[in-house]
Amino acid sequence: MSSLIHSANERLATTGRVTAGAPAAGAAALTDVPAGIAAAVAQGREAAMAAVAALTGAFAFGHRDAASGRTLLAVDRFAMRTLCYRLQEGALRFGERADELVASDDALDPQAIFDYLYFHCIPSPRTVFRDVLRLPAGHMAWFERGELTVAPYWTASFEDAGRAPVSFDALQGEFRATLEAAVKRDLDGDAGGIPACFLSGGTDSSTVAGMIGKAAGQPAHTYSIGFEAQGYDEMAFARIAAKHFGTVHHEYYVTPDDLVKSIAEVAQSYDQPFGNSSALPAYYCAKVARGNGVTRMLAGDGGDELFGGNSRYAKQRIFGWYQGVPAPLRTGLLEPLLERTPLGNLPLLKKGKSYIEQAKVPMPERDELYNLVLRLGLADVLMPEFLARIDERAPARLRRQVWEMAKTGSEVNRTLAFDWRFTLADSDLPKVRVTTALAGVGVRFPFLADEVLAFSLRLPADYKLRGLKLRWFFKEALRGFLPDEIITKKKQGFGLPFGVWATKHAALKALALDSLASLSGRGIVRPGFITTLVEKRLPEHPGYYGEMVWILMMLEQWLRRVRPGGGALF
Repeated sequence: MSSLIHSANERLATTGRVTAGAPAAGAAALTDVPAGIAAAVAQGREAAMAAVAALTGAFAFGHRDAASGRTLLAVDRFAMRTLCYRLQEGALRFGERADELVASDDALDPQAIFDYLYFHCIPSPRTVFRDVLRLPAGHMAWFERGELTVAPYWTASFEDAGRAPVSFDALQGEFRATLEAAVKRDLDGDAGGIPACFLSGGTDSSTVAGMIGKAAGQPAHTYSIGFEAQGYDEMAFARIAAKHFGTVHHEYYVTPDDLVKSIAEVAQSYDQPFGNSSALPAYYCAKVARGNGVTRMLAGDGGDELFGGNSRYAKQRIFGWYQGVPAPLRTGLLEPLLERTPLGNLPLLKKGKSYIEQAKVPMPERDELYNLVLRLGLADVLMPEFLARIDERAPARLRRQVWEMAKTGSEVNRTLAFDWRFTLADSDLPKVRVTTALAGVGVRFPFLADEVLAFSLRLPADYKLRGLKLRWFFKEALRGFLPDEIITKKKQGFGLPFGVWATKHAALKALALDSLASLSGRGIVRPGFITTLVEKRLPEHPGYYGEMVWILMMLEQWLRRVRPGGGALF
């Protein structure tokens, strides 16, 4: 029996950790092989799956049994840790990052590039490298006798019905105690460290800040990012939370000059293209904290997705109401009248027509109606040769597959589980994990603790979205703990005013234009589209079209690391 792990460069580690390339300070490297896994692998696949399903916390590990040659890979339920793998010459290789498993001349995957433009990240299981895959959240891989099987060891299972009613007071007490315990555990192990967290001024980060004070017995050090741009800065709410909880508060205002200085560094710190624009603010937040001696930060990611806090949850419920309209009225009057006659184009009836058109599309396909690259038109954005290489419906199939996985009869709960994969595992968690590591800081996510997840799974759906009230239970349970101004504020987060700045700041505009000019020669995006985007659309609507400029710029900045010479990729 062996506890050796094959790392990316084929070295072996007896500790159960990857030894290829020391991670940056604070990086979430592969974890030690948990106790009991080696024995389970020796027994076979079913025993290994049961052993992984019993694990808790954040983990990503691989174990190879020397006697049988069996190999097990696994990541936690939210992919707070990450694990990539590759079958090469009959052997399974794996590492924390996709770029650990490739040579400089390995082919890029055009489908992954399209997925990036669609999602603004590349969702698992694909990576940007053609032959390298990423293990999805809650999944394990089993390799035996040359055969590789990847399957979920856990899927979200909600208690929609059949449970005895529980009083609000009992749930409130349990919820607060559960959160405090999760925060305390995430602070433990950082002996002598400064108890610190991100603070946007929203309900999640404010709750973490307050719970640190209770769990640590001393005020949290809170770190907030601001922007000198109307509609983007919410520092006032961060100050309200900091004052309320008596935190040691730190503020930093990100400037366009900061972006010019750090865009390439942040883009190239990822193992593949990554377009979540909140990565830059998160990086500066962590960088300031590291300068103050902080080695670990707590983040509020997950509260929205576990307890129903995103505005689109209420929006989709409104569309769902249409199915409650009697069918004869829908198909016999409303749809013929508004969709097939000129009446639907009248100013007062246009919104009704649009509502019907959207409500008729089921979830999650309805979400595609708002997708940026689809709205701009694939044929207008992408080169014909690139389009011929990709399957434009592949993202929709992946979304449908994930949508159907959750065990629930509630559309609200199904939407939450859907977001656990695409919003959390593939976007928001990498945003924080990679940028904090780049700054030399570790990160923990107390809202994603197993006991908080378990509480969310059995919380009634009506407590998450009551009518159109987002995260009803969460806010009511924390009323009196959080300031009223935080409970009633609209969600914002670390949104970046890139488009606004790119139209006014000469150096930032030059960086964007240079990036897009280089990208135009890569054989992906039509040069004519890029010209129209930067010369016409961006100045007209910088907030909206700035997002497209950003994802194209970050794609090119990452490509310069792996294909520095420019030119066509495929």
